[in-house]
Amino acid sequence: MALKNLDKAAARLKEAVKKGERIILYGDADLDGVCSAIIMQETLKSLGGNIVRVYFPDRENDGYGITQKALEELKTFSPALLCAMDLGISNFKEIKEAKKLGFDVILVDHHVVLGKLPDADIIVDPKQDGDTYPFKELAACGLTFRLAEEILGNKMSSAMRKSLVELAAIGTIADMMVREQDNNEIIEEGMETLENSWRPGVRAFFGIQELKKFPNIESKLQKMISILNVRDVEDGYPASFRILSSDSEREVTLITERLLEVHELRRQQRDRLLAKVRNDILEKKDESIVFEGGEDFDYILLGGLASIISQEEKKPTFMYRKMKEECIGSVRAPSGQDTVEAMKHCKEYTITYGGHPQASGFRVEHKNLEKFKSCLIEYFKEQNG
Repeated sequence: MALKNLDKAAARLKEAVKKGERIILYGDADLDGVCSAIIMQETLKSLGGNIVRVYFPDRENDGYGITQKALEELKTFSPALLCAMDLGISNFKEIKEAKKLGFDVILVDHHVVLGKLPDADIIVDPKQDGDTYPFKELAACGLTFRLAEEILGNKMSSAMRKSLVELAAIGTIADMMVREQDNNEIIEEGMETLENSWRPGVRAFFGIQELKKFPNIESKLQKMISILNVRDVEDGYPASFRILSSDSEREVTLITERLLEVHELRRQQRDRLLAKVRNDILEKKDESIVFEGGEDFDYILLGGLASIISQEEKKPTFMYRKMKEECIGSVRAPSGQDTVEAMKHCKEYTITYGGHPQASGFRVEHKNLEKFKSCLIEYFKEQNG
């Protein structure tokens, strides 16, 4: 039983390669999206694909997903095939615009479908209606790896498979997907060769002193992921993409050393914010959620902060950064709490929202922030009886 549209997506990508069509790879800037983009880039390049651009949106400044700014930048490549990974399922308006600009659009996403599907040409998302694949919790990089298997078939060498499944394992663990079924298979296969990877970016991490003190591959990988998550963008490319796709050991060593310094500064900043949040929520113990933020809450720290507080308080946790006209937030929740459904209930107050039940995000105008918070408090109060 195959993932819905996996064969169609593979056939369309192979057709684009054969005809020499321009191909744009568009991935979310987190590790899941980055690993997805590299898997697809290396798959298509092995067949001679004409990849004209790999693009990652700036969530904080431009918004999540396929953005208007991105389309303005990319329209010079039209007509082209736009393959978007780890985003897009809620970009209804932007995908219509992309089609008008002359792009064919393939979505490879794993986020919750918000009632309807966008007008993309082909959608691979196990959460869409009519998908009978039994496992619904693949990361986007896991879906992209399955798509790579479908595209290459018996042309996928053993060495290439090892290389791609390593990336799928890293992205799946980084996105905190459930360790069951397909995800377990991908993680176990990827971890087998990780410490002896041919990939210079992976080797650079296992060679640094910072990781050598950790007792096993799992703890080393978690530390590697936390460092790769440091925000460091050059020419639109996140550090994680530059490291994991590079074939230069010298280049990745220099980037890694800089990331280690930034990572330590970020940890100190996160710890200060944690102390502030813990103090602020002492007086709000009766509330059904944690909802905290401000201008000094750096966006890149929000997910980690929300994850720690959610685990400590056993509550859905909404952290936000207050920007000029709106707030951008990251959400984490204990198992069994559906934050996407909650935000769907309160969507009249949002600009946009989406993600997974236990890990999601939102954008809200300042004037609606307190209304959004009150609506969420009431929603979870009712849900939890």
